[in-house]
Amino acid sequence: MSEPYRVPAPNPALRLRATVAALAALAAVAGPAQAVEPASVLDASRKLVPTGPWPAGDELGMANALGAGTQMRCGWHLSQPKARSYELSHIRSNTMPKSPFTGPYTTQYKPSSVLPFTAHAFNSEKYAADAEPAQQGTQIDALGHFAYLDKPWDGQGTPPLDTARYYGGYTQQQVKPTPDSPLLKLGMEKMPPLVSTAVLLDAQAFVGRGQPMKGGDLVTAAHIQAMLKAQGLGKRGILPGDIVLIHTGWGAQWKDPGGDSTPYYTQGPGLSYDAALLLGRARIVAVGLDVPFIDPVAEGFLQGKAPPAAGTPAGLPFAVHHHMLTQMGIHHLESVRTADLAADRVWTSCTMILPLRTAGAAGSAIRPVAYGVPGRRP
Repeated sequence: MSEPYRVPAPNPALRLRATVAALAALAAVAGPAQAVEPASVLDASRKLVPTGPWPAGDELGMANALGAGTQMRCGWHLSQPKARSYELSHIRSNTMPKSPFTGPYTTQYKPSSVLPFTAHAFNSEKYAADAEPAQQGTQIDALGHFAYLDKPWDGQGTPPLDTARYYGGYTQQQVKPTPDSPLLKLGMEKMPPLVSTAVLLDAQAFVGRGQPMKGGDLVTAAHIQAMLKAQGLGKRGILPGDIVLIHTGWGAQWKDPGGDSTPYYTQGPGLSYDAALLLGRARIVAVGLDVPFIDPVAEGFLQGKAPPAAGTPAGLPFAVHHHMLTQMGIHHLESVRTADLAADRVWTSCTMILPLRTAGAAGSAIRPVAYGVPGRRP
C-alpha cells in the first residue's frame, strides 16, 4: 500500500519571495504619502464642501460642490515646492485623429496681412465650413449634451423629442425648443471653471497589468476601489467635489499625424455602469479618461455589430453618458492626456478645466492642466 499523499510543508524561502513580489507589484503603482493632502486639510475641507440637494432650477449639477473646500485642497497642491504642471490636452492640428461623428475639423491659415498706412502686420486663421471643434480632441460635454426619452424609440416616424428630459427634469421645450435653437438651459456658458482636486487611477497598470486596455474593456466599480487601495489612496478615497481621471493606456492610439487612419475613434475602453453609479454616489464634479467616449465601445459596436457592455441597462447603450450627465450632473472630459500623470505617479493634483463660454453650446474644447508632486519610482 502506497504512502498517503501529504501536503508539503510551506517553504519559508518561497513564501518570502512571494511576499516580496506582491509588495513590489504594489509599489509599482503606489505613490509617496506626501503626494496626498494631509489629514488636517482633508478634514477641514470636508466641512466646507456642500453635497446637496441643490436648489430648484439648478443648472450647475455637481459643480455646486466647488468652493472653499475644494479650493483648500487645491491650494495645498499648488503650495508644494516640488509641484509640477501637466498638460492634459492633446495638441490640435489638421492631422490629429478626428471623430467621424461630427463635422470636419480643419483649420485654414490665412495669408499674412498688413494694415494700410501702418507698420503693423498680423496673422489669423479660420475653421472650415461645418467644423465642430467642441466635439473633437480634448473636450468637455455640457449637461445639456444628453437627454433621455420615456421609452426607447423604435426608429419609425418622427423621433419623440417632446418626451425628452434633461438634467434637473428640464424638458425639450425648455432646453432646445426648435431644431436651430441653442441650448436655453444647461449650455456650456452655465458651467463654472472646474478647479478642484483630481484623483488619477492607473487602470493600465492595475486592470491591464501594465498593458494598455483594449476596445470594450471595462473599468468597474471593484477596479476603482482596488486601485484606490493599491495606489495608497484607500484612506483618502474619492471625495465630494473631486475630479476623477482614469488612465487606460488607450491614449497611446492618439497619433499625430494620424488623421482617420488610427483606430482611436473606432473603439475604446470605458467605465462600466456600476462604476458610473459608484462615482455618482461619490458626488464627483467631473470624470475624464484617455478615451473618446467614456462609455466602453467594443470593436464593431458603433456599426451595430457588437452589443453594449455587460451590465448596461436596456435601451441605454451609452449608459455612462446617461447617468453622469442627465441623472447626476457630472461633466465628461474626453480624450484627456493622462499618460504623463501616470508615468510620474501623480495620484492627486489640483486640476483646472476652463471651457469656452459659448452661449447655448453642448460642448467645448478645453485645455485642462494639473499641478501635482511627482511620486517616487519603485
